[in-house]
Amino acid sequence: MIKPLRLILKTMRPKQWAKNAFVFAALVFDGQLTALRPLLITISAFILFCLASSLVYIINDLADIETDRAHPQKKHRPLASGQLSKNAALTAAVIIGLLVFPTSFILDLKFGLILSAYFILMLAYSLWLKHVPLIDVMILSAGFVLRVAAGVVIIVTKHFSPWLFVATTFLSLFIGLGKRRAEIQLLAQEAGSHRRVLDGYSLELLDQLLTIVLSVTLMTYCLYTFSAEITTGNYTMMLTIPFVIYGLFRYLYLILIKQIGGAPEEIVLTDRPMLAAVGAWGVTVIVILYFL
Repeated sequence: MIKPLRLILKTMRPKQWAKNAFVFAALVFDGQLTALRPLLITISAFILFCLASSLVYIINDLADIETDRAHPQKKHRPLASGQLSKNAALTAAVIIGLLVFPTSFILDLKFGLILSAYFILMLAYSLWLKHVPLIDVMILSAGFVLRVAAGVVIIVTKHFSPWLFVATTFLSLFIGLGKRRAEIQLLAQEAGSHRRVLDGYSLELLDQLLTIVLSVTLMTYCLYTFSAEITTGNYTMMLTIPFVIYGLFRYLYLILIKQIGGAPEEIVLTDRPMLAAVGAWGVTVIVILYFL
């Protein structure tokens, strides 16, 4: 009994749950992190997003069993390797679905609609849209924007800047394009046979897109720090810009020079310079918003 549950949990990709931290953006940047009720509501929203994203991963693995078996890394996944049965995965998917969606609408109607839209969009991505070049990374970016939007509607915000939506859009595009480049680099000539959408990309195209999106990401974040004056009463949020610049440059360095980046969430948690940059940025944001 314990082993199937462990395999189901692995299929749910708990390492990917860090992406759902974008739900906390409204809480943090609106200055409500110390307010108990908004904090508890946002934590609930985060948990529901984790379960919804895990449901998508289970369905995705069920649909991609055969292609995953031909992938050098994905072949070790529980379903692709045969360790986890299809029936067990289907049962887990049904239980998670029956738990997540009614609860999300009980929590808040708008939040329930956004979570449902996220699930439908990610499901469409997993089954069809992930095979369409450019659309695939744009859909992933939309998923991050929906996470931020969910965090906004679940609490009452006063000073949440719309520039954060734009910055989130381009940051997630940057990460998604970097992941595609890393996959092409890893799989070389066999990239298209492992992930069909990679046939629509080239290293040259991705390098140009990364350059464009990196520039726009920095610009939109800088514009956010200017608008944050409404919340802080000054322009001290501009002090966080160097950390963002270094973090983006470091990620680009890891993709182009170290030739890694297929798992962005692991980079953030394992690369010490990146971890230091993200940590320093987070501490600086908290100090500026809550103590200055």
